[in-house]
Formats: sequence, C-alpha cells, structure tokens
Amino acid sequence: MPHFGEALRHERERLGISLDEISSSTKVSIRYLRALEQSDFRQLPGGIINKGIVRSYINQLGLDQELWLNMFLNAWRESGSLGDEEAGWITFAENVSQNRHGRRRNTGLRWLGVILMIALIGGLGYALWLYTHGQLKLNF
Repeated sequence: MPHFGEALRHERERLGISLDEISSSTKVSIRYLRALEQSDFRQLPGGIINKGIVRSYINQLGLDQELWLNMFLNAWRESGSLGDEEAGWITFAENVSQNRHGRRRNTGLRWLGVILMIALIGGLGYALWLYTHGQLKLNF
C-alpha cells in the first residue's frame, strides 16, 4: 500500500487536477501541498492547521473526508513529526467538533422548552393583569 502522500498524489493525478488548481481554490501554498504529497510533514505549519490543509485538499478532490483524514493522522504519527502538544490540540478540536454536532440534535427540544416557557410567562402575565383589574378573584 502506498504512503499517504503517494496515494494523495495518485488520486489527484487520476482526476487530472493540478497542484496549481488546488492551491488557487483552497488558498493553500503549493509548498504545503507538495509537502503533503511527499509525506514531509515537518514542512507543514503545524498543529490543527495541518488537518485543515488536508481537509481542504481532499475536499477539492471529492475524497472521503473521514477516511483520508484518518490516513493523514496515522501517517503523521508514524512519521514521528506529530508532537504531543499538537496531538493534544487535534484531540481537543475533534472533541469540540463532536460536541457541537451532538448539541445540534437537541435543538428541537430546546425550542420546545423556550416556547413552553414563553407560554407559561404569558399565561401568568395575563392572570396577573386580570387579578389587578378585579376580573380574577383568588379564594384561599
């Protein structure tokens, strides 16, 4: 099986897309794109920016994002150029992303709660208005 960079270059060439085209559409320097294709991860800017560069590149090629990002992270780890601090930031960013996606699923319940709260406050306000105008009598 070819290394990450070789496989990436192969896919790009198979699709007939030049590095210039990818650089132009993603605004990623050709130097970084070449470093990816050569699996020379030390030439990349570092941190989670590397993952963003890979994501931009593979999206331009229409490749499976999850598969290729995992291939990149594995290759990066195996190269020994992924430091502990960078790995920590990547894990942090992935957790934030997963939490954001998880919260979006509950927005329907949140809106239902907001609507019920507004209805309750409106009902209590109306009852208070009736009480203060003598139209509502409370018997205790």
